[in-house]
Amino acid sequence: QVQLMESGGGLVQPGGSLRLSCAASGSFFSINAMGWYRQAPGKERELVARINTDDSTNYADSVKGRFTISRDNARNTVYLQMNYLKAEDTAVYFCNADVVEALFRRHFDVWGQGTLVTVSA
Repeated sequence: QVQLMESGGGLVQPGGSLRLSCAASGSFFSINAMGWYRQAPGKERELVARINTDDSTNYADSVKGRFTISRDNARNTVYLQMNYLKAEDTAVYFCNADVVEALFRRHFDVWGQGTLVTVSA
């Protein structure tokens, strides 16, 4: 069973920075794309950023130029560097990964439990 463990959330003032981390653990064959999603109160979950195994990335328009996603394949970890944070970035941030299991090479969409980011003065 694969687990994703997020860390790095917290309270930050507008204009500040935070770095989220998400590490995968357990037994699997490989991890393909990894990403970050967020869900603000009363809103649907939305894509923030995603990174593929070739390090190609895509971002939500609202975070382009402020957030950077990266990954360390040796550590099965994905990061989200968030700069120039705004109040509207306040949300629970979820890590996501496309995991390939070892036995039959099936793909599983795995989610972390989420970490809260609050941007407030």
